[in-house]
Amino acid sequence: MPSEIDTIKAQLALQSIETPSWAYGNTGTRFKVFHGNGVARTPYEKIDDAAMVHRLTGVAPSIAIHIPWDQVDDYSKLATYAEENNIAIGAINPNVFQEDEYRLGSVCNPSEKVRQKAVNHILDCIDIAKETKSGHLSLWFADGSNYVGQDSIRSRQDRLAESLATVYSALPETMTLLLEYKFFEPAFYHTDVPDWGTSLVHCLALGPRAKVLVDTGHHAPGTNIEMIVAVLLRAERLGGFHFNSRYYADDDLMVGSADPFGLFRIMNEVVAGSALNGDVAFMLDQCHNIEPKVPAVIRSIMNVQEATAKALLVDRGALSEAQGRGDVLAAHEVLMDAFSHDVRPLLGEMREEMGLQKDPLRAYWSSDYQKRITAERATGQVAGWGA
Repeated sequence: MPSEIDTIKAQLALQSIETPSWAYGNTGTRFKVFHGNGVARTPYEKIDDAAMVHRLTGVAPSIAIHIPWDQVDDYSKLATYAEENNIAIGAINPNVFQEDEYRLGSVCNPSEKVRQKAVNHILDCIDIAKETKSGHLSLWFADGSNYVGQDSIRSRQDRLAESLATVYSALPETMTLLLEYKFFEPAFYHTDVPDWGTSLVHCLALGPRAKVLVDTGHHAPGTNIEMIVAVLLRAERLGGFHFNSRYYADDDLMVGSADPFGLFRIMNEVVAGSALNGDVAFMLDQCHNIEPKVPAVIRSIMNVQEATAKALLVDRGALSEAQGRGDVLAAHEVLMDAFSHDVRPLLGEMREEMGLQKDPLRAYWSSDYQKRITAERATGQVAGWGA
């Protein structure tokens, strides 16, 4: 009979964390995009990087793509290339925020012509998802307004609902629509999808295959994200995560780097809700501005694994008992004991049992991959956004 630790290792080995194509390109702030060495130039090279991450971690079997950042002539060919490298094309992310027409919004724009352009692009992305056999359409809208009276907040919600209904009706049965939210930026007076409640209201109106996407950097300071997770899990409307970390706003830092205890609290609710290896999509959404791309993604995955392992170590029986008798300190101690545990040896054992090296990051630096891509990608146009 397997021991408790063996069961935990088995659950960790089944974990799936999707990496984002944009993390392998050059990114930055609105002030500057810094250029790195060996950065991917094409969607195919991004797949190469994602495949390297998966080979070393064993838990990153898919890569999300962003359209048109990752536009190619033949998406079936791109999916085949990914499959040949033992990964899959994950969530399809339409971009409806980087063209001049979207100055006043995309699907909420007062112009019917602009709204139709945005919807058509999203519908095209559904076709791409069909070609690549993706199971998720991930939507984030920069829509909103900067000034009081600039537009009707209520009318914009009507336009959003109408646009989403058109998109949802085009989804194949195998796809889930994930609706992300962000409480501010780039719209500074009001944002059309600013919080999980607004996202949930629209998802409930659409149907069961529309779910909320929680980006861990998209909340006001002090927001109890794990409560949001618990409520959405209870409602069976938590579609997935975009993992990153922040100090002030949407910093897109490596997940767990600013607040590892916060990440643990989130994963504790995921484990408590029996959602670790279910229908919830675990994805990174990060911009590696000053650090090398591939090892930063590896480090991020390791951070998620460590938080997950600690959540799996929580003594659920003791926690329930303490909660039931109203013993505040004992209940808190159960969680703190799990968080304080050094899970790196456990994860090292798990990786060795998977045929991997104990430390994926050390394994990366011991390989010649960074040296090779730095040489091979020394010329040409590097992928990324901005200059």
